[in-house]
Amino acid sequence: MTADFITPIIILISSFIIAQILVFFLDKIAKLAANTTTKLDDEIVRHLKRPLRLIIILAGLYYALKYIKSDLTIASISIDQIFVMISILVVAYILVRIIKAILHWYVTEISHKTKIPVDETIFKFINRISALIIYAIAILVILDKLGIEIGPMLAGLGIAGLAIALALQDTLSNFFSAVYIAADRPVKIGDYVKLESGEEGYVEDIGWRSTRIRTLPNNIVVVPNSKLAQTIITNFNAPQPEMAVLVQVGVSYDSDLDKVEKVTIDVAKHCQKTVEGAIHDFEPFIRYHTFGDSSIKFTVILRAKTFVDKYLLAHEFIKALKERYKKEGIVIPFPQMDVHMIKD
Repeated sequence: MTADFITPIIILISSFIIAQILVFFLDKIAKLAANTTTKLDDEIVRHLKRPLRLIIILAGLYYALKYIKSDLTIASISIDQIFVMISILVVAYILVRIIKAILHWYVTEISHKTKIPVDETIFKFINRISALIIYAIAILVILDKLGIEIGPMLAGLGIAGLAIALALQDTLSNFFSAVYIAADRPVKIGDYVKLESGEEGYVEDIGWRSTRIRTLPNNIVVVPNSKLAQTIITNFNAPQPEMAVLVQVGVSYDSDLDKVEKVTIDVAKHCQKTVEGAIHDFEPFIRYHTFGDSSIKFTVILRAKTFVDKYLLAHEFIKALKERYKKEGIVIPFPQMDVHMIKD
């Protein structure tokens, strides 16, 4: 009787040894994969070690039990059926691990390339939803293998799913909008944006239901993702954070416009080189555009590193320009209107 258990024990021990050898070789493969340009292969190898070890050990347990008693049954279920069910669950587990590896690779790659932290909330939620779907399909396949009729169950699940979808349509709309935002990336965490409705600020968080925007006064605006996906968005960080700073100026009609241009550009260049947040190597310029009621109007074009940097740059430029115009005798006229009265 004791001899009958020696072979099953040897099979089990062998399965553990083979599993360890496989993990050893997977570690070697992982080191080779680390030299490739992408980290996806590293992630897949890392996530497959545990399920592959489990498969080999389960296979050893299966053959050990079959050796002891080929027609072994547990609760009227044969050992073959039990291991088919376990195999289905293990395959589902492997698929879940692979999806998790792909999502983790995507998040880390985007963060590394853009140098901007990527919000992982949506990807975690997608991972959970995909895992739930895969395990649900695995359970349905197992029930079918056991001879249980799943047709009425699927019909019932379909009706229940429709009722749940109708009840949670707003929530589902926000979720799928979050998936769209994550995939299409019209905005990212850290971007400065302005919505069609007028709200503007930094994108603080993109959740599965809503996006949070921090305004310059340091308040949080919560926007449902479905609204964000449908609105017109101005992203001041796209295609790059640098932006033009337009300052409107007007001078008297008596002014020497060549002198005005020379003095204005001289002041603008000084501000571009000295003000924090300005693009130091940018060459500012002006463009005259309007004969106004009391002045000739023009636009001074400067350049700042980010949206908020434009405020300090314009602030310092206006102060310096007024002081320089005063020294040069250039007049910035007050709005005025000449009224001529005709006597009868």
